[in-house]
This record gives sequence, structure tokens and C-alpha cells, in this order.
Amino acid sequence: MTTQQLIDQIKIKKSFLCVGLDVDLNKIPPHLLEFEDPIFEFNKAIIDATHDLAVSFKPNTAFYEAYGIKGWVSLQKTINYINEKYPTLFTIADAKRGDIGNTSSMYAKAFFEDLNFDSVTVAPYMGKDSVEPFLAFENKHTIMLALTSNEGAYDFQTLNVEGIELYKQVLETSKNWINSENLIYVVGATKAEYFKEIRKIVPDSFLLVPGVGAQRGSLSEVCKYGLNSNVGLLINSSRAIIYASNRVDFAEKARGEAQKMQLEMAAIINKSISL
Repeated sequence: MTTQQLIDQIKIKKSFLCVGLDVDLNKIPPHLLEFEDPIFEFNKAIIDATHDLAVSFKPNTAFYEAYGIKGWVSLQKTINYINEKYPTLFTIADAKRGDIGNTSSMYAKAFFEDLNFDSVTVAPYMGKDSVEPFLAFENKHTIMLALTSNEGAYDFQTLNVEGIELYKQVLETSKNWINSENLIYVVGATKAEYFKEIRKIVPDSFLLVPGVGAQRGSLSEVCKYGLNSNVGLLINSSRAIIYASNRVDFAEKARGEAQKMQLEMAAIINKSISL
């Protein structure tokens, strides 16, 4: 998917919602455990219930890898289902990969060619030769960790190194990499006060923003400082939507939570941006 196609979907749906598919068998409705593939059945119901309210879906691969081969099969069935039934949705493999040279190329091949995701998350700690292999794939996006929402983010990401915070150096450096126009950056919603500075460095890039919902990040604060003329944000919500209920009505309740966010997003778009 191209960046323009993603922007077009945001315009059509008046939404920049990304639904995280972080499936834990201990949290899904018990009746689904009777199915041969409960993870896929859960995902399918959530996707069907919210596809018109979201522009993106993001399976966190750890929640599938934890179940071995069966979990990987569930992931493959999930991405195939999205691509076949809802091809205009932007898909994110939240895998946080990152290694040098041929290893990164193989990771990229796995997610972009075999599974056919539109994007994958990567860690930039090993530098450009760990990220550029992902950027080499046409019409695919590489989502790079920049400033995350977890408590440990302050261990390294905000350290002052020669007068500049490390996350700012990461952002500035990445702009010089080959095909950097296909970079998206992860910035946690719990770091809303940093968005103004981040937008000075990457004004036109999309930002993937976790932490709204269960982690109590503020959508309005993120948008206040993070919006650009094309919206430029993908706001991820996982637990607050997919685990809104653990009963038979789980998909309906998930839709209700997604709709609340979409309506808030539509109001922000109508007030702030002429799309």
C-alpha cells in the first residue's frame, strides 16, 4: 500500500484508528476455545466488526509466536483474511525486528513477501544497515521505534548525548537513509509533550502511536501536537477495544469502543484539517 492510499482511507473513513490484535487465549471469550483455531475466530470477529471504523490492523507477533506453529498459522490466516476481504486496510506486523545485512533482508522477506503485510516494526539500535533492507521493498513501510510509551524508554531514548536527546538523533539520522520516505515512527501517546519537538524533525512522516486507551494516553493531546496536513497519525488501541467484553457479545462491544474513538477522530479531523 502506498502512503497516498493510506491517506485516502483516512479521508474516506474520517478515522486514523489502528486496532491492535494482541490475542491472549486467557482473555478471549471462553466459548471460542471450542473452535479448532480460537485465535483466528477471535480475530475474524473483531475485524468484521470494526473494519469500517479503522484504517489499520496490527497483530503483535509475540502473541502468536508464543503458541508455536499453531500461533504462526493463526497469524497467517489472519493476514490472509484481511488482505482477501478488506484489501484497503493498512496492515502492520508488530514484530520489532532488527539485525544486520542478510538477516534483516530475510526478516523483511518473511513479513513483506510471505505474509504480505504492508509494514513491519523494527528496532534501530544497530543502525542503518539493520533498517535499510526493510526499506528496499517497494510500497512497503518500515515502522521504526523512536520514543516508546513504556517506563524504560527513559533509560536510553531521552538521554542527552552531546546536547541532543538520543531519540532526536535517531530521527535525524534516519532521514538520510535510502528510501527513508517509507519510514513511519513509533511515538508513545504517554509522551504527548514530545510530539511538538518530533514534528519539527519529521513534519511529514506518519507516526504510529500506541498507548491510547488502556495505557491512558490522551488522544486530544497527541493530536494537538502531532497532527499534520494529512493527519499523519495512526492511533493504536488494543486491549481497550478487543477485550471490551469476554462474553458472546465481544465483537459488538469491540465495535462500540472502536466507534467511540472513530467519532472522536472524525470531530478532530473536521475541526483541525481540510482533507
